[in-house]
Amino acid sequence: MDELKKKIRDIQDFPKPGIGFKDITTLLADASSFNRAVDLMAHRYIETPIDIVLGIEARGFIIGSALAYKLNKGVILVRKPGKLPYKTHSVSYDLEYGTDTLEIHQDALTPGQRILIADDVLATGGTVRAVIDLIHRMGGKVVECAFLSELTFLEGRRKIGDTPVFSLIKF
Repeated sequence: MDELKKKIRDIQDFPKPGIGFKDITTLLADASSFNRAVDLMAHRYIETPIDIVLGIEARGFIIGSALAYKLNKGVILVRKPGKLPYKTHSVSYDLEYGTDTLEIHQDALTPGQRILIADDVLATGGTVRAVIDLIHRMGGKVVECAFLSELTFLEGRRKIGDTPVFSLIKF
């Protein structure tokens, strides 16, 4: 994991002063590192009953789509308001640096579907907690939350609660 960890660069004071941002674009640009990361993450779920992968805007689209491809599953998207063309459900939540809202198509999943949530980083847990709540409200079942990386010092797992979490890289 250390090789993959080294491919992620730190950007200080982004998106605002005092925030240390983990930039995964350097890992994504390196084909070998990106392939290895996706292979390692997907291997975990080969025997897991999953119906569909959900990617959270925006970098979660990359991770989620790659996992869905490897697992031969479809992918659904959770996006910022006004980006989805059909009727949506929405959820608002707190970030470490403000508030935000996410939306999902009302017909994106069916009750009882087993969902793998995918995103690039687990930080404070607010975003993924909101998505978990949204899925539960729609009748879906979250199998696990899969992250490329996790900022363990922010204790995001606490906000997620009893939903299983996997992080490939930990900071």
